[in-house]
Amino acid sequence: MDKLKKVLSGEDGGNADGAGILERANEASTLAWRTRMKGFLICFTLGMLCSILGTCMLWLPLFGLAVFAVLYSVGNICALASTMFLVGPLRQLKSMCAKERAFATIIMLVCLALTLCSAFWWKSNGLALLFCVLQLLAFTWYGLSYVPFARDGIIKLCSLCF
Repeated sequence: MDKLKKVLSGEDGGNADGAGILERANEASTLAWRTRMKGFLICFTLGMLCSILGTCMLWLPLFGLAVFAVLYSVGNICALASTMFLVGPLRQLKSMCAKERAFATIIMLVCLALTLCSAFWWKSNGLALLFCVLQLLAFTWYGLSYVPFARDGIIKLCSLCF
């Protein structure tokens, strides 16, 4: 808390550039490990519940697709945001933009936006489902980038099957 007070009052004689401010704010806003774990579990569970509930709502007549698209996309955002509790927001954003994850991150976010566009503006059930599947695949590929050699194993397995 003292670090945050120093940063906000300008008494911290550190680096004055934008990255230094973000890093100092990130350091000043640290949470206890127990609080981080609770936040992660709550956010991740909420994300999974939203995704499952959205899948159940898919078969409702009239407005089922729109509800599905919103809940499924909110669920993916919550699941992705849950890791920010573990590593911090700045480190998470840097990690998402790292060379090995940038493509999967971009595909995931674009498909998320296109899922919502398909459901609300274009009213196309097929496109919404396609973008949800692509969103799931990109999120899985993104998650596999954190497991050593997981992507290589999946590529080798697919090359053996096809």
